Amino acid sequence: MSDAYAASGVDTTQSDSGVNALVAVLKTIDTGKPSLSALESGHYASVLRVAPNLGIAVATDGVGSKLIVAEETGRLDTVGIDCIAMNVNDLVCIGAEPIAMLDYLAVQEPDDARLAAIARGLKAGAEDAGIEIPGGELAVLPELIKGHPEPLGFDLCGTAIGTVALDEMVTGEDIRPGDALIGLPSSGIHSNGYTLARKALQQDGGLSLDDRPEELDGQSVADALLEPTVIYVRAVLDLLRSDVCVRGLSHITGGGLLNLVRLGVVGAPPELRKGRLGFDVTDPLPLPPVMPLIQRLGNVSDQEMWEVFNMGCGFVAVVEERSVDAAVAVLEKRHPGTRRIGTVTDRPGVCTAPGGVLLQG
Repeated sequence: MSDAYAASGVDTTQSDSGVNALVAVLKTIDTGKPSLSALESGHYASVLRVAPNLGIAVATDGVGSKLIVAEETGRLDTVGIDCIAMNVNDLVCIGAEPIAMLDYLAVQEPDDARLAAIARGLKAGAEDAGIEIPGGELAVLPELIKGHPEPLGFDLCGTAIGTVALDEMVTGEDIRPGDALIGLPSSGIHSNGYTLARKALQQDGGLSLDDRPEELDGQSVADALLEPTVIYVRAVLDLLRSDVCVRGLSHITGGGLLNLVRLGVVGAPPELRKGRLGFDVTDPLPLPPVMPLIQRLGNVSDQEMWEVFNMGCGFVAVVEERSVDAAVAVLEKRHPGTRRIGTVTDRPGVCTAPGGVLLQG
């Protein structure tokens, strides 16, 4: 469990236990007909068989407590990008091409100008990802949604769908020790770890959202925290359509480096459900300036930083050693700074990073 994260109000051990309780019930659903699921649970997206060799991929996620910063600043025109990104970046991890997303927007009080600002972000994200938003839901819930400040509260989530040829899914099952990890740079802390980040910067560090600490190179705290999540879809689709054999894809979100362990779970025997592979990051990408500031002001350990945040890498592609240069050449066209960051190991469920950081999935 992450100590600083738990102290800020998010107990990851308790959250994992809650997920297990949900899954234990949901996996017993009996529809009275054979399951359409083409991929076991625990991956980035679910896949349903809908026709011979055709699957529909589905992913759902929200923006989280990053929305509090948007509420406090009144800057609502980028969080829609985050909502799109958190969904489509997951979809593409199993080799699917995202085609659409439905949004769910719950508000404390409807306001035309604020809703239009949120919609502008959704539009920008959808165009970046190449998807449609054919519909959604607006719920007005004044007794449930509470704002920062009142009555400006809202929550924003989405469910994205995509298509994938069943014989071309990227599950991670073909990953082998010695394969290379290719890292794509993040723009900041994206849409995870905000409870800890806000506590470190605002509560522990005493900073206001308007402050411009020297470490942020002219940005305000709000600027750094509201930097939109990068959408990696077009670059990853370019890679999937190239001659490179892509063995695994990982969106680095909540859980930080441990997201990679998901790639080692598919195809693992029951005794290795924590994963059949390990992942060794030896040459990490540069940190966005806000991350060292969070660590210093919040007194967060190196290990916990790697367990909570993306640490400068928002997405990882796993390829054969011989394909490193070709993969980087494709990906860096859209995401400059992309490069090899490490290697797959044979240590089941173990992730390592510089400085003696060791995480066990």
